[in-house]
Amino acid sequence: MRPLSSRLSVMSGEGALTVYAKATELERRGRNIIHLELGEPDFHASQQVIEALEKSLRAGKDRYCPMAGVPELCAELARYLRQTRGLVVSADNIVMAPGCKIALFLAMMALLDPGDEVLYPEPGFPGYPSITLGLGAVAVPFTLHESRDFQPDPDEIAAKITPRSKLILTCSPNNPTGTVYTDEVQRSIAKLAVKHDLYVISDEIYARIVYGQSYVSMMSYPGMSERTLIVDGFSKSFAMTGWRLGYTVAPREIVPALVLLAINSYTCVAEFSQYAAIEALRDPAGATPRMVAEFERRRDQFVAGLSRVPGFRCAHADGAFYAWVNVSGTGLAAEEVCRIMLEEAGVAAIPGIAFGESGKDFVRFSYASSAAKLEEAVTRIQAVSTVWQTAVVG
Repeated sequence: MRPLSSRLSVMSGEGALTVYAKATELERRGRNIIHLELGEPDFHASQQVIEALEKSLRAGKDRYCPMAGVPELCAELARYLRQTRGLVVSADNIVMAPGCKIALFLAMMALLDPGDEVLYPEPGFPGYPSITLGLGAVAVPFTLHESRDFQPDPDEIAAKITPRSKLILTCSPNNPTGTVYTDEVQRSIAKLAVKHDLYVISDEIYARIVYGQSYVSMMSYPGMSERTLIVDGFSKSFAMTGWRLGYTVAPREIVPALVLLAINSYTCVAEFSQYAAIEALRDPAGATPRMVAEFERRRDQFVAGLSRVPGFRCAHADGAFYAWVNVSGTGLAAEEVCRIMLEEAGVAAIPGIAFGESGKDFVRFSYASSAAKLEEAVTRIQAVSTVWQTAVVG
């Protein structure tokens, strides 16, 4: 047989899914596992959204529909983005996709040629370098240092820009650190993008999950509306992970390219789910603010608990629902800490190396789980921490 495409050799999987597979195998063997590896809210879509889905199906909304998205949903998204982020966009700037990963993949496909350089945050979502390399482009990381509270360093980004640079990827709130980029940092990145005529893809999937502050989109800075593509969706802010609903907000001249790629891949997003998504955006019951308030309570509880574990160092994140824990004080590699927690304590978490080399001393926990499970997880981790306490003493 002839070999498969060479692009597969440079692309990578996703650490969360690898850990999840191991954890579920242990469950099949009868183990009780607390899943803190997946970035999936333990909430579900509101009752109003479910009813809207049922209504759309009964109305026969199960046909092919416009490739860019149902016009009513795109118009509602434009209103939603104005209300929640102060952005002035129209329905014509929006292209729906079956999930944010597809939206990200096609946005990068529309922008990149082989050899183009992409600057991306590390630690960060593993899809950034994987998709970049799969498209034949060059992945150039900029580091989110603990000493800078995991904020990007504009000077580092500036130093890594070359004539081959074409795109900067930003993610605020960041996965895995939970960092919300400051206005100063975002403004500096925007100036670099304008100065060097670069595109920016702003991953804003966690934009609604911020604590004690307002969210500012990269698209809102001077000169950015014509060069920024926002990737967002319904999985995190509306607890609709399995619905596979994402979208791209793009300059109008880029939209035809995204639609062309949609035609050549998924054709269109399920019509009935798009009509239900309109109700999610309107959120008459206030489901999203209540969920975010609960995440904030869980964050405070969980970080306090983890900070009592010997060898762990954990700060409060300003957004998303992840605890990014420095475990270098255990004296063990983060992978070994995760193995002990999973196999001996039944707590699944992700070693930070899954998010890039700069995450090697860290572990990511998701606190998108119940307060009771988070409390039990801390108790179990504390119980097995004697393993690395003994190692450090030894």
